Amino acid sequence: MKRTTIILIYKLLSINAAPQHNPGKPDSAFGLQFILYLFFAGMLSLTVYAQPIRQHPDNPHYLMYKGKPLLIVTSAEHYGAILNPAFDYIKYLNTLKKEGMNYTRIFTGAMYFEIEGDFGITDNTLAPARGTALTPWKRSAVKGNNNGGYKFDLDNWDESYFERLRNFISEAQKRDIIVEVTLFTSIYNDRTWSNCPVNPANNINGTDITDYKLVHTLHNGKLMRYQEKAVKQIVQELNSFDNIIYEIQNEPWADQTSSRSKPNVWEKSALDNWQTRIDLASEASLEWQQHIASLIKKEEQALPKKHLIAQNYCNYLYAISNVSPDISIMNFHYAWPEAVALNYERNKVIGFDESGFNGSADDTYRQQAWIFLCSGGGLFNSLDYSFAVGYEDGTLAQSAPGGGSSTLRSQLYILRNVFENLNFIRFKPDHNLIALAPDTYAHAISDGEKEFLLYLNSGEAKEIQIRLPNGFYAIKWIVPATGNKVKETILRSEGSGVTLQVPPYKTDIAATIIKQ
Repeated sequence: MKRTTIILIYKLLSINAAPQHNPGKPDSAFGLQFILYLFFAGMLSLTVYAQPIRQHPDNPHYLMYKGKPLLIVTSAEHYGAILNPAFDYIKYLNTLKKEGMNYTRIFTGAMYFEIEGDFGITDNTLAPARGTALTPWKRSAVKGNNNGGYKFDLDNWDESYFERLRNFISEAQKRDIIVEVTLFTSIYNDRTWSNCPVNPANNINGTDITDYKLVHTLHNGKLMRYQEKAVKQIVQELNSFDNIIYEIQNEPWADQTSSRSKPNVWEKSALDNWQTRIDLASEASLEWQQHIASLIKKEEQALPKKHLIAQNYCNYLYAISNVSPDISIMNFHYAWPEAVALNYERNKVIGFDESGFNGSADDTYRQQAWIFLCSGGGLFNSLDYSFAVGYEDGTLAQSAPGGGSSTLRSQLYILRNVFENLNFIRFKPDHNLIALAPDTYAHAISDGEKEFLLYLNSGEAKEIQIRLPNGFYAIKWIVPATGNKVKETILRSEGSGVTLQVPPYKTDIAATIIKQ
């Protein structure tokens, strides 16, 4: 029932406030009025909370879900939970819930899945066993798919796929886990292209694109029709859910590249290495992405619920020049904190949506999360390779280009709890709090008045200088790796710089500073 309809009925019944008992009125009438009052008050309450995740109205750098501010913090599997039928997603979602993770990212499989060993991953959830991949499309009766099994029929939906997709989202919603539904992803090379359902060799529909770099452009021949159909069908199938965000395309710069060197004038640029440059999507890619975003918006116009759209812009950092009003979340991979600073005035949620390629140590990704969120980011997603088929509880130790473990997830949950125990919806990056911080790297976020969060990583700081408004403050020092409180003090500020003694720490330490 729509909110406007409920209000109209509510007014017609003249139940505009809680009914008062009238001794001259029969108790049965009073009872009926009171029951109706409770019913419609409850329905009005539900309309406030029963809506999809959205940007918070008081601070658009964060999200709101079920009427409450939401900070997204997770360490989640490698995007294959839907398209890999061997993956036990119930066990996986139970693990996320148990360990305090509130987000996961899935690929739809519409255009892409991987082959075992891609990117150096030995147990890859995004690489289902040959011939078993689930996609939105049914298999035909024609043999010869490059990945094994029968070719796909892009004119017919696979209901078993959509049943799995809907059930995954439903089970995630029961556990208050937000799902980023990544509709498309780049195709990285000829090897993965040979695997794709839309490759002419793998379907019976005569798709006519042979250059994979044109798949995610407006110049992709007959393929556009199938892309549009897939988007519309997925949007219709998932409209009833509140816990989803749509992302247009994962790493679009890998298909259509416009490269920039990293902003480091002290080193010679090495544009032949993706880790020493910033890759942006080309104009052709941006046009196609805008088309898909507009398609989502248009399709949802006639549907009850409207969902947020995310766009993945680049690795590391960049001041993005072309941000569509259809976009609410700006995603970066391997993000530097400057990605937030350079785009903060866009008033979007800024996400660190994929970690990795920095070894397997938990310390690395914990520090990345603290730094990014203390810089004003609203979303952190560690790509967790401890999840795999048979290890949906996240206990696998494998060789991969990133990390992931139950220990890391516990550390990220500590971070989430620190924020949630503060009124973080009033926070913004605080460039005034830290006056001097020798022998460490200091990061701060606050409301500027009553609540401050300070994070130090690396070095061996003994004391730092901070600036606080007049008043008394309770200082609590926290070990991010364990959540242990190691020191609590009261500090007085007279509105100028004050010295803060730092407890001994290894790797990193954080402090909450609360005005009394």
